[in-house]
Amino acid sequence: MGIFVAFDKDGTRAYGLLEDKTILELEKPPWISTELSGRKFPKQEMKLLCPSAPSKIILTGLNYKEHIKESASAAKEFDEPVIALKAPSALIGPEELIIHPGTGVEVHFEGELALVIGKKAKKVFKEEAPNYIFGYTCLNDVTARNLQKKDVQWSRAKSFDTFCPVGPWIVTDLEPNGLKITTRQNGFVKQDSATDKMIWSPSELVSFISGFMTLYPGDLISTGTPAGVGPLLPEDLIEIEIEKIGLLKNRVIAA
Repeated sequence: MGIFVAFDKDGTRAYGLLEDKTILELEKPPWISTELSGRKFPKQEMKLLCPSAPSKIILTGLNYKEHIKESASAAKEFDEPVIALKAPSALIGPEELIIHPGTGVEVHFEGELALVIGKKAKKVFKEEAPNYIFGYTCLNDVTARNLQKKDVQWSRAKSFDTFCPVGPWIVTDLEPNGLKITTRQNGFVKQDSATDKMIWSPSELVSFISGFMTLYPGDLISTGTPAGVGPLLPEDLIEIEIEKIGLLKNRVIAA
């Protein structure tokens, strides 16, 4: 198992392998190469960034039965994954601020397991999909819920700047089934589930999505949120914790 981070090194984006409290710098993004540069940095002195640099962020909607029940789609049945896109400009890293757009926008949190693509994937069979997954991370699919309900598609509701916190790092060689996923708002548990309750597994999602869209190294696929989503307000602290991965923490501020 490896833990890979992105960090700010004198104003430039760098990548590293995290070992205890030390970041071992990499020559390239880890999904390209894990060759070390030989330089080391204390983790506590580095600002961690969003650990991936995707060409696109693919979202999976309604992938937990409990969430389907609490949503407006409770009466619907889906025979394939529900897919949406989120703009890469929405990305932020751990500890960065989520900006609430203000009056008239109902903002919700959605704690999710996300996977990072490790190599170009097109029309991949489900059985081969794990070979195309570099690793896993935490993602908060922040959503303007009232705009999601209003619009025919979800791009606007999902793509406000800062609406995609990701991190704190990418964990490789991880079995994604059965991981406990918890979302806390101001210390109170709001979502408490496990990834084995997903309808479509990560491998099934990679296979399905790569059937119509070429995936590239660094791309993010978020696997959907369990039940318990709710509104976010300025000053809220939202924490998403996934077993064997870590804790993604962000505070909300007013625009």
